[in-house]
Amino acid sequence: MKKSIQLFLAITVFFSVISCKNSTEKKSKIPPKQPQQTEEHQHTNSEELQLNDGELWKANKETTEGIHAMLQIMSNFTEKDNPEAYAQLKKSLETEFSTIITKCTMTGEAHNQLHIFLVPMKDLFDGLTAEPIKINKESFEKLHTHLTEYKNYFE
Repeated sequence: MKKSIQLFLAITVFFSVISCKNSTEKKSKIPPKQPQQTEEHQHTNSEELQLNDGELWKANKETTEGIHAMLQIMSNFTEKDNPEAYAQLKKSLETEFSTIITKCTMTGEAHNQLHIFLVPMKDLFDGLTAEPIKINKESFEKLHTHLTEYKNYFE
């Protein structure tokens, strides 16, 4: 079951990356404000989130609702000493994550910035089911902090 969820997420991320390429290719011929970046450059983990010229990026409604749902799931989580509970938490969070990916209608640099935000979450999800439970707790806190950062970059 764990392998199938990981496979599903890997496939989802793969298709999301492909859709990024398609949306980039469909851009108009109006030059962008910043130099065009290569596809590899747009999706590296080393990039940091940036604001849109000091403003928040416009996110689609489903993405924002998904992030809020993930924060709510984490707020409701009480079994912080139960490894099996972390496995269920991971499953619930991955379901919301998949919904965000499949319902994403964002394009352009806002879409690229969203990917920079989403990519680190996979490792944090994996930490929720790693051993020992100390790693579960650390991943939980890091993931919660990461999700709360969403509002600092997207509206």
